Amino acid sequence: MPLLAALIWCVSAVAVWAVDVKAAVLRIDYPSLLPISRYDLMPEDLGFAGAALGDEDNGTTGSFLGHNFETVTVAVPPEAADEAMDRILDDGVQLIILLASAPDVLRLTDKAAEAGALVFNASAPDTDLRDANCRENLLHIAPSRAMKADAVAQFAVWKKWDEWFLLAGSNPGDVKLGDAYRRAAAKFGAKIVEDRIFEDTGGSRRTDSGHVLVQRQLPLDTQDARDHDVVMAADESDYFGRYLSYHLWSPRPVMGSGGLRPVTIHGAHEAWGATQYQTRFEELTGRYVRPEDYNVWLALRVIGEAVTRANTADPVGVRDYALSDEFELAAFKGQKVTFRDWNGQLRQPILLYDGSITVSVSPQDGFLHQTSPLDTMGLDRAESNCQAFE
Repeated sequence: MPLLAALIWCVSAVAVWAVDVKAAVLRIDYPSLLPISRYDLMPEDLGFAGAALGDEDNGTTGSFLGHNFETVTVAVPPEAADEAMDRILDDGVQLIILLASAPDVLRLTDKAAEAGALVFNASAPDTDLRDANCRENLLHIAPSRAMKADAVAQFAVWKKWDEWFLLAGSNPGDVKLGDAYRRAAAKFGAKIVEDRIFEDTGGSRRTDSGHVLVQRQLPLDTQDARDHDVVMAADESDYFGRYLSYHLWSPRPVMGSGGLRPVTIHGAHEAWGATQYQTRFEELTGRYVRPEDYNVWLALRVIGEAVTRANTADPVGVRDYALSDEFELAAFKGQKVTFRDWNGQLRQPILLYDGSITVSVSPQDGFLHQTSPLDTMGLDRAESNCQAFE
C-alpha cells in the first residue's frame, strides 16, 4: 500500500505541475539581392527548422513531466509584421522569437510588452539593442556586432597580427560593422593603419562577368595601403568580402566578412558533442544548419530549461529564471551559456569559420575577465547604458 500511495502521489504531482508551452517564431522576409554564392541562398524553413528541433528536444525531457511544447512559425513581408504579431498575441502566445531587423525588433517588442509577452532576438546584431535601446522584455540570443568583432580581434591579436587594413562597405550595416572593428582595435590594442570605404555602386553580384570585374577591380581598390598584417572586412551586405582573399593587391589573411568569419554555428562544427546535434538537424531537415536555425533552437531550449527547472512558462518567470544565477545551458561550444543580467545578452563562445572548418573559438586564451572570459566580447557591464534591467 505505501508503494501504491507513492505512485498515486507522483502521478498526481505530475498532473498538477504539467505545463503546456506555446511559443511562436516570427520571421520577417525583407527584399534583398541574391547572395554572392548559391550556397548562401535562404532555405524556405530558415529558423523554422531550428524551432522544429527545439520542440523535439524540449519534448524529450518534458514528456516525462507531462509538459507539452508547441511552436508556431510565421513568415511575412515587412508590411505585414505588425498584423502578424497582433495575431500571435491574440492567440495567447507570450513567448515569441523574432528573426527581424533592429527597427522591427524594437517596435514589435514594445507591442509584445503591452500584452505581457517575452521576446527573444534571434538575428538582429545591433549593439544599440543591448545598450540605450534595450527592453526589459527582450533577451538576445544572437550575438551583437561588437561580440563578433571582438571575437575576430582577439584571434588577430593572439596571432600578433596587430596592424590592420580595415575595408568597410558603404551600406548602413557595413558602416556599423566597421565601427565595431574600430572599437575592437582600440579595446585590444591593435592599430588600424589603413581605413577605407568600399562603395556599393549597385548592380548584380552574380553576373557571368562578375568574377572578371572583381579580379580587375579589387586589386586596384586595395593597392598602396600602408604595410599591414591582416585585412579586416566589414561587409554585412555581402557585396565584396567573399572575394577579398584572392584578389588583394598585397597577399594577406582576410578576416571578418570574408576569409575567417565569426559565427554562432556552422554545418561542419563537431566539437563538444555537436556531431549529434548536426546529425539530428540534418535528419530532420535534409540540409546543414544555419546560424538562424541554431539561434531559434537555442531560444526554445532556454524556454525549455525554464519550464523544466523552474516549472514555469510565464514570460516573467522564464525571464527571471534565464537571468538568474541558477540558469545555464549546454550549447555544444565547450562551456555552458548564460545571460548577462544587465542587458539580456546571451554569453556564448563565437566560432571562427573559414568556410570549411572551425579554425578557432573565441574568447581566446589569455583574455581575462573578473566575471567570465565570455564578457571580454561585446558590451561589458561598465560599458552598457542599458537601464531596463536595473
